[in-house]
Amino acid sequence: MGGPMGRGYRIDRSAVDQRVSRRTLRRILSFASPHRGLMAAFLFFTVLDAAIVVVNPLLVRHVIDDGILQGDRSVVTLFALAMVGVALVDASFTVVNGWLSSRIGEGLIFDLRTRVFAHVQRMSLAFFTRTQTGALVSRLNNDVMGAQRAFTSVLSSVVSNSISVLVVGFAMFALSWQVTLLCLAMFPFLFLASRWVGNRLAGLTRQQMDGNAALGNVMTERFNVGGALLLSLFGRHHDEDRTYAERADTVRDLGVRISVIGRVFTAALLLVPAIATALVYGVGGGLVISGALTLGTLTALATLLLRLLGPLQGLSNVRVDVMTALVSFDRVFEVTDLPSMVQDRPGAVDLPEGSAAVEFDAVGFRYPTADEVSLASLETVARPEGSVNEEVLSDLTFRAEPGQMVALVGHSGAGKTTLTHLVARLYDATSGAVRIGTGFDDVAGQRMLDVRDVTLDSVHRTVGYVTQDAHMFHDTIAANLRYARPEASDDELWAALEAAQIAPMVAGLSDGLDTVVGDRGYRLSGGERQRLAIARLLLKAPPVVVLDEATAHLDSESEQAVQRALSRALEGRTSLVIAHRLSTIRDADQILVVDAGRVAESGTHEQLLRAGGLYADLYRTQFVDDVDERVAP
Repeated sequence: MGGPMGRGYRIDRSAVDQRVSRRTLRRILSFASPHRGLMAAFLFFTVLDAAIVVVNPLLVRHVIDDGILQGDRSVVTLFALAMVGVALVDASFTVVNGWLSSRIGEGLIFDLRTRVFAHVQRMSLAFFTRTQTGALVSRLNNDVMGAQRAFTSVLSSVVSNSISVLVVGFAMFALSWQVTLLCLAMFPFLFLASRWVGNRLAGLTRQQMDGNAALGNVMTERFNVGGALLLSLFGRHHDEDRTYAERADTVRDLGVRISVIGRVFTAALLLVPAIATALVYGVGGGLVISGALTLGTLTALATLLLRLLGPLQGLSNVRVDVMTALVSFDRVFEVTDLPSMVQDRPGAVDLPEGSAAVEFDAVGFRYPTADEVSLASLETVARPEGSVNEEVLSDLTFRAEPGQMVALVGHSGAGKTTLTHLVARLYDATSGAVRIGTGFDDVAGQRMLDVRDVTLDSVHRTVGYVTQDAHMFHDTIAANLRYARPEASDDELWAALEAAQIAPMVAGLSDGLDTVVGDRGYRLSGGERQRLAIARLLLKAPPVVVLDEATAHLDSESEQAVQRALSRALEGRTSLVIAHRLSTIRDADQILVVDAGRVAESGTHEQLLRAGGLYADLYRTQFVDDVDERVAP
């Protein structure tokens, strides 16, 4: 159904049950304040446009009574020209209103989108580990559009319909109060019918929206490179076809039911004004015959009646429309009000430039719970936490001096990656302190600063990170490299690629630096992706480098190439290296064996082997595995 009669029934009426606080209303008004001049003009022209609807029916009355029935051509011509003028004015108001509406609406969309985007991208990593991307994108798009409707279509509809009902109703009463009251007696049936159908459609529409959302999530997960690869590897095409068809079948059936109910209601909508029109001509015609009304008045009443139907129907849904728009605003504010667990403290200072030391002082850490970092409405499957999260790190203490390479080894789940996340301030320690020292003081020597007391921007400049699955944007090699330093020249890009041992490969590509790497860099091999990530790190040139199993899952040839690139990347830098193969960190200045969130052993490779502890066990186990791999062929 289209137009004002059908618009309200496809909106989820459960929004009416939501409670919007006065604080939200005040924030909405303050949010709209930059556009108040445009909104005042918009309301002014909306009122004029609504009031002008009665002019033409009244002109028709004069054309018939004073012109046609009197045989006066000049009067007919005069009022016909007046009707053309009114139509031109009405069209002008429509154009002006459209321009004002678009300026206000697009301005609000811009303000909301930029504010939500700026807030979300500064959220801590914990937020993104729980939030479903599709739900977040929907909040950024659908709810922002819904909020925009509050100041354009909803505001315009409420004002325009209210003015139209008042002006048209007053004009009809002035022409004939008897006929007007008789016609208006029919409209309560229209309101009752609209409420009944609206309630029926609300549940069906919600089910259809949920079904479409489920289809969208299926396509999003299956149509990215990782999902498509998994699907092909397991050969589940027919199962996926069947599952998708079942869900699409449900959506199809719901669409048919919604369409049938809508058509039935449309027929009922046409019946009420048809009966009302019959009453106008039946009763009014009798009054014309008796001389109580003129023919022009009767025609004007019939025309005004048709112009009253749309506004009355629009007002019958005004509560649904307004609450839906306000709830959209509330959902947007729900995201912007969620604080990031990692943010600058008041008075935070910048880390000085220069070589850096890293220090962990009795650090303890537990991952935050869902209610601390996320919203249930942004998770498709939200479950309450069963218990308080246990500590992942406990009383962890060590120091990496400037230029030192500190290797982190241990079983999976021991807390190695979590430890490195604290250095980059992806999370904050829950107890103790992580400190970085850059620059030197003549009296005190290295100045060690708690990372929570320095600005995030300076931490990000100081710490560089390469993960085992380096992420690349669907863009060119040059664009991905310049993400580290946008002002870098092509010569600097090639120098970084050369140092990362990947320049010959890039030079051999037909498009060179302009080669598009594909979604998440999947057009490149794992080793090529890692070396590009190292080149990006070299462009950034941070004093502290974190390598989280950067050579994991690579073949021997790729691993050797990446190791050569890493040796260049680590020169003169303080580095924390999570080792996949222990043979790659034999020359580390310090090796920390992490077990159950604590430093179980520390020392050099030779010292730890002589100690015969956990490191020696790990090394012997991996050495045997490596020998078996070489002997097996």
